[in-house]
Amino acid sequence: MWIFDSYHRGAVELWDRERGSTKPLTFRYSPSFYLYLEDPHAHWEMIEGLESRFKVEECSFDTVYGTLDGYEIWAGRDVALKIEKQARLQAQLYNVDLRLDQRYLAEKDLFPCGYEDESRFDTYFSLPLTTLMIEVEANPQLSRTMTNIKVRNGSRETKLNGPERQVLVDLFDLVKVCDPDMILFPDADQWVPRMVIKAEKYGLDPSLSRTGWFRNMASKSYWSYGKMEHKHGAVIPEGRILIDTENSFIYRESGIAGIILASRLTGLSPNLTSRFTPGTLISNYEVYEALKRGIAVPFRKWDAERQRKIGELKAADKGGMIFQPEPGVHEMAYELDFTSFYPSIIVNYNLSPETLDGSKRRGFLSAVIEPLLDLRLETKKLKKVDPRYKGLDSVLKWMLVTCFGYTGYKNAKFGRIEVHESITSISRELLIRTKQIAESMDLEVLHGIVDCLWVKGDDASLFKEKVEAATGIGTVLDPYDWIVFLPLADGFGAYNRYFGRMSSGKMKIRGVAARKRDTPEYVRRMQMDVFKKMGEARTIEELRRIKTQALEIAKRYHRGLQGADPSEMVIHRRISKLNYEKRCVQASAIQAFRRKGVKVSPGMTVGYVVRDASILDVDTEWDASEFDLDYYGKLIGKAWDEVAFVFRFIEGTGV
Repeated sequence: MWIFDSYHRGAVELWDRERGSTKPLTFRYSPSFYLYLEDPHAHWEMIEGLESRFKVEECSFDTVYGTLDGYEIWAGRDVALKIEKQARLQAQLYNVDLRLDQRYLAEKDLFPCGYEDESRFDTYFSLPLTTLMIEVEANPQLSRTMTNIKVRNGSRETKLNGPERQVLVDLFDLVKVCDPDMILFPDADQWVPRMVIKAEKYGLDPSLSRTGWFRNMASKSYWSYGKMEHKHGAVIPEGRILIDTENSFIYRESGIAGIILASRLTGLSPNLTSRFTPGTLISNYEVYEALKRGIAVPFRKWDAERQRKIGELKAADKGGMIFQPEPGVHEMAYELDFTSFYPSIIVNYNLSPETLDGSKRRGFLSAVIEPLLDLRLETKKLKKVDPRYKGLDSVLKWMLVTCFGYTGYKNAKFGRIEVHESITSISRELLIRTKQIAESMDLEVLHGIVDCLWVKGDDASLFKEKVEAATGIGTVLDPYDWIVFLPLADGFGAYNRYFGRMSSGKMKIRGVAARKRDTPEYVRRMQMDVFKKMGEARTIEELRRIKTQALEIAKRYHRGLQGADPSEMVIHRRISKLNYEKRCVQASAIQAFRRKGVKVSPGMTVGYVVRDASILDVDTEWDASEFDLDYYGKLIGKAWDEVAFVFRFIEGTGV
């Protein structure tokens, strides 16, 4: 069996690539949930009431904290909510709000996109999927009609043009003939809902779904990692994989291979993995592993954080260690970077909610993260010799990055804030130990950020060996011909703004205009051209000699503003809210989009061009025909100043 789609609609339905693609395999599945009561006798009337209406059995079940004696109840989520309301804080519920197709696969030791005799953690796996590419040649935010559609099947490309109804008829007929397992479709989550609505209007059968059924995912705005995000809703066809290649973060970062690997690891269909964030994927991976191991998944977090004194909290909650650098330019430096630092700490130090009391037993969290970490270490090596593994490595990197954050997330099924604090505490100790090793070898420590350290001196390879021996965590050592740490406005070193030429010839750039999402393309291109010129210099002396050429690049771009294309002046900003008390550029951008008929939601990114900064006049990215020369000239000046620090420092004219 090779499952490429799954869902629950009264029964579990699995689409098996090996048995053809005409209809799903259907399995009856009656899920149950667990109930634990601190004092069952106090709730005997509730138990009797449940037994009179549902199948209820006394049982023992496993949690990460151990075995509990309670009840298994064959009923739905609505019943669990009523129990929770009646029993209040005395009831603990498990296995309530799980995806039933995922739960079925885990309990049957099956997983999507793989054969039964495979391991989910194999780095090599087959992809026996037929693929079709569809593209609507229009802007989904501005256009509501679909009169030009391009379809590619292998090397054959077909263009569908004409009245919308006929174009949709031709498209649906083409999909029926090709009968693909997977459709790659830019902006699919905006176009496909409209296709389904238009199909109903025109009396057509939208053959994007093999069953005629579609599943809906609602759009939403949400707060994540200190910023507002927005996710489009989706209409997902049953029996086919539909990938929004424009808006899927996982596809953008790791391609089809990354989506398939994430599906294998999490027990979720590729349709869902392509639309979920890495944090949601790591959470579902943990849920799948728990179900597979027979561990009940808590419905609510009752162990998120205990009450603590302010002194204890202040001592524990410090985050990662950072050494503030001295602003300046350094030759022959090295960057030592720990590989998957936080996940390695979880595994090496056996960190899990149930091991915080000093228990020596293997913790659930460390046990399930370990194979994921081993897989990442393997793909990290493989991608150096075979680029096909780059996507696999990328999706693993993102899942492991977020596994740390989820240990402190209040709703994470297997998270606990003390685990989060223990990870950062250990990381601080390890970075300090690494610094001490460097200093014991007479290496100069230039800077350090959480999981990496910059040093200057000889014997860097020996330094790497000593650090790995002392910490038990693998590292990567990158040599630089020169590196620049930029200053803050007060003259002290910035923590995360630096750039330099690596000995490989590659420029590494962090925290400057060229790396920021809201930098206009014209300004980004100017700064990148300057960096390219600087990348020709292998020494500080060579940097000194190219100052005039670098400055001329900036001046050329400044002179070229007058005739520049307005489309290169677009500023992209994420809108955190819709109503502003004071006038600002973001508020003007929202109004411009509304006048265009575009619905703006919190968390969305909008693109605009500043026409007149003095009166906060902006155009949408599609309407811009002119722009404020003085405003964009200042942006070029700021981008140049970031780079020009190098020359000022070399010449000794200050920071």
